[in-house]
Amino acid sequence: MSLKDKFKSLFETGEYEEMEVSNPSAQPPEEQSNVVNLTRLQEASSKMILCEPRTYNEVQEIADHLVNRRSVVFNLKRLDHEQAMRIVDFMSGTVYAVNGTIQKLGIGTFLCAPDNVNVSGAISDELNEESEINRGW
Repeated sequence: MSLKDKFKSLFETGEYEEMEVSNPSAQPPEEQSNVVNLTRLQEASSKMILCEPRTYNEVQEIADHLVNRRSVVFNLKRLDHEQAMRIVDFMSGTVYAVNGTIQKLGIGTFLCAPDNVNVSGAISDELNEESEINRGW
């Protein structure tokens, strides 16, 4: 009895049937199909995440949403200027890595979208930030 047979006999339960494992790459090319689940792609692109981080430590969680192909709107108004700038820099790098886009929506509010989301239009920045702050926006 070979070592292989001894090893096999340890795991036999009496109901053991040999199964043939097929290798999908061994199939002829005409039998292989490139099926893409469009429902799953649509679900990933149909989510929008709204975030309002309180510290820089939350930026990785925001970036993970973008990497998982979800659009993210984040509001940085509750952070000091230095932390807000660090988050914008981090998210800009993440957007670059996923070939996405980043747009400023208002004071301290940004939209990041992955490449599977088309963003059209733009928010005009006619008023300067100082006048918007005075108006309470």
